Amino acid sequence: MSRTPSPRSSRGHRSATPRHAPGFGLLVGASIVLSACVGAGSSVEQPVTPRSSLSGTLTIFAAASLTETFGELEARLEARHPQLDVVVVLAGSATLVQQLIAGAPADVLASADETTMQLAVDAGAVEAPNAFARNPLALAVPAGNPGRVDGLDDLERADLVVALCASEVPCGRAADALLADLGVAASVDTRESDVRAVLTKVQLGEVDVGIVYGTDVRVAGEDVETIDVDAVSAQRFAPTYHIAIAEGTARRAAAEAWLALVLGDEGRSVLDSAGFDTATISRAVTGDQP
Repeated sequence: MSRTPSPRSSRGHRSATPRHAPGFGLLVGASIVLSACVGAGSSVEQPVTPRSSLSGTLTIFAAASLTETFGELEARLEARHPQLDVVVVLAGSATLVQQLIAGAPADVLASADETTMQLAVDAGAVEAPNAFARNPLALAVPAGNPGRVDGLDDLERADLVVALCASEVPCGRAADALLADLGVAASVDTRESDVRAVLTKVQLGEVDVGIVYGTDVRVAGEDVETIDVDAVSAQRFAPTYHIAIAEGTARRAAAEAWLALVLGDEGRSVLDSAGFDTATISRAVTGDQP
């Protein structure tokens, strides 16, 4: 079940507050096989569990830009484990990390960049993370481009309404770095808590232009147009997504199954289809899927 910390959910109407019911998630007859490799030789555990062995509730904290891909992977894992309920809580990475550090119950964290994940690592909130995808930046305008935006330089125009992510979240941090590198002093009118909030304002025509991820432009379809950004710069400042199991999770088998799915061939295929870049990320997990 995908959801955000606000009362929005893709299905159902349960509370959006993350939860960790101690009586849930009992593993019956689980068999764990360890076979994996990280990068050029580091090993990581990959569980191979019976198709019906996982049960209870698995809570995933995930960056908002992972909405569609994690929704697809959620459905696939639940289909293999009918007794397992995967709950994907979606928000800006910085918000999720703050909540996790403050004690909000979650079993897995997926952040949109390394900097945000490192905050969780430093706080002892997660185990060692794995990189799993990159997401180049894109310049998005409403359909028809009413502001007549031609490129990043136009973000300096005072007559345009410009939206960026907040500087403390990955999409905002990456956008700020890109603009600074190109010497663009953007006239920013609004800073949003996550990239989907920026995308929504562009879709609704509330702003003339915004910097989002390439995957977000695909999601928006005909409501949004993309203005060409120097491909080298966009790729250079593309954030690298990281995923990690929450420290002390009581759902270890299910959490490991989720990581194996995201990091393996199946997860990479879903991410690539959505426009993420997994080709530049070292292969994280090999072997059977959960």
